[in-house]
Amino acid sequence: MDKQATLPEFRVLKKYKIPVLPYGIAKNMKEATEIAARIGYPVALKLISPQVSHKTDVGGVKIKITDATRLRHAYEDIMENREKIEVTGVLVQKMARKGVELIIGGKKDPQFGHMMILGMGGVYVEVFRDITARICPINKQDVKEMVGELRTHPLITGIRGMRPINLEKLYGLMVKASQMITKEDMEELDLNPVIFDEEGYDIVDVRFSK
Repeated sequence: MDKQATLPEFRVLKKYKIPVLPYGIAKNMKEATEIAARIGYPVALKLISPQVSHKTDVGGVKIKITDATRLRHAYEDIMENREKIEVTGVLVQKMARKGVELIIGGKKDPQFGHMMILGMGGVYVEVFRDITARICPINKQDVKEMVGELRTHPLITGIRGMRPINLEKLYGLMVKASQMITKEDMEELDLNPVIFDEEGYDIVDVRFSK
């Protein structure tokens, strides 16, 4: 196992001081077990392949793995029948917190340049289609206004006994992501979902293109 192995997406996030959940890249079952023991259960497993963008569509994601036995079964399930797919490894990563799932992303518009988006993420992207956007660069005040524009903003700011998410962390992440997409001249950025609670956030998946 190469302890220094990192995914390009994670290297860019770290460059902009955006935290990443503890992880390792395994080439086999033994390495996956060693990584999980090092970072601690529960963990998630994700297929790494240049041919697969949406890992869940091909059964390439297993979550809430709580021990070595379940890890072995999950690893075998992911690797089964992969002869036609180029597999470069399996990502073993600490499970994310529970909370409000948001999508934070952006794209390079031919007319307006780089733009940032914010909305309800995860499975709620298609359900609510609740997204707002701003032209880069953005600041804290821009993000505050974006939150207020979402129909589902009470889920972010707190409703019926629910505690609000850590808004300062959200503001900071949005501003950093705005800087990242602009300085790296990305065509598209997709952080989805990013799970927020009252303490902070965990980025579950990240994709970008240049």
